Amino acid sequence: MKRHLQHHLKFRHLRVVDAILSHESILQAAKALGLSQPALTKTLQQVEDVIGARLFDRHVRGVTPTAHGRAVGEAARRILLEATHLEDRLDVLDGRDGGQVSVGALPVAASGILPGALARFQASHPEIEVEVHQEQTDPLLAALAAREIDVIVGGHYEEPPDGFVRKAFYDEGVAVLARAGHPIFRLNRPVQIEDVADYPMALPSAFQEVGRDVDDFLADFGFEPHRPLRSSSLPLIRETVQASDSVTVMPKVTMAGDILRGSVRALALETRRAPRPAGVIMRSDAPLLKNAAAFVETFRVHAREVHRALDV
Repeated sequence: MKRHLQHHLKFRHLRVVDAILSHESILQAAKALGLSQPALTKTLQQVEDVIGARLFDRHVRGVTPTAHGRAVGEAARRILLEATHLEDRLDVLDGRDGGQVSVGALPVAASGILPGALARFQASHPEIEVEVHQEQTDPLLAALAAREIDVIVGGHYEEPPDGFVRKAFYDEGVAVLARAGHPIFRLNRPVQIEDVADYPMALPSAFQEVGRDVDDFLADFGFEPHRPLRSSSLPLIRETVQASDSVTVMPKVTMAGDILRGSVRALALETRRAPRPAGVIMRSDAPLLKNAAAFVETFRVHAREVHRALDV
C-alpha cells in the first residue's frame, strides 16, 4: 500500500497527533493547540485517511494509541523536534539571540550549584528562556541523544564511548554536613567519625548514584550508619538537616548556597577517595547553538567560583 506520505502529511497533522499522544485526550490536545474539539477531530480523521488505519482508540478516560498511532506519533515527535532545531540554527545564522535553552540537570547539580548559575544567566541574558529537566543520568543521556535537551549539568558518573563530550568545571567532593549551630561543632577536640553516630542521619537513597558515592565514603571510614533516614529527595534531606540535629553525608555542592551563607558547615573529615568530576555533557556531532553556548559559559564561570569558595 503506497501512502505517499511526503505529499499528503502536513506539519499541522503531525502537531495534532503529537498533542493527542502527549495528553491522551482529544479535548486536552485541542486546548493545548488552541483548536476547537471538532476541528482537531477533523484533522485527526484526515491523518487516519492518509495512513489508512485508526490511530487512537477512544474510551471514557481519554484515548489510547494503536500500534499505528504509536508509530506515527513517534515519527511526528522526531520530525517536529528536528524542525525546532532547524529554526534555532537558522536564528544563529541570522545573528538572532532569542529562543530557549533546554538544560538537563542531575539531582546534585539541580539542588546546589544550578540555581545560582541560572540566576546569573537570567540576569545577563534576560531575553533567553531556560527550561530545566531534572532526572537521573540514563534518561538525560537519552534525551540529549534525541536532541530534546541542549546540555546536561552535573557529575560525570561514567564515561563510556557514547559519543558525548564531557567537560569538567568542578568536583562533587563528598563531606559530612550539619547545620552551623549543631552541637557537634562545640566539641573541645577534633571531630571524629564516631561522633557522628551520636546523632540521627539523613542520607540519599542507596539506589541513587550519589547515594552509592556516599556509601563508599562512609565505607572508607569503616562506618556503618544506624537506621538512617534514606530519601531520593535531596531538598527533603536539606530541610531535615536545617531543622534538626540530623547529620548528612553529601557532595558539598549540594548545599553550596547554605554553606556560603553560613547556615551549614562541613566537618573536617576527609578520605583519600578522589572527588567526582562534574560539569557539562554535550553532543559531539553538532556544535552548541549560540544560546546554549552562552549558558554553558555562565555555568562554567559560576561553578568554578563556587568550587573555589567551598574549598576555602
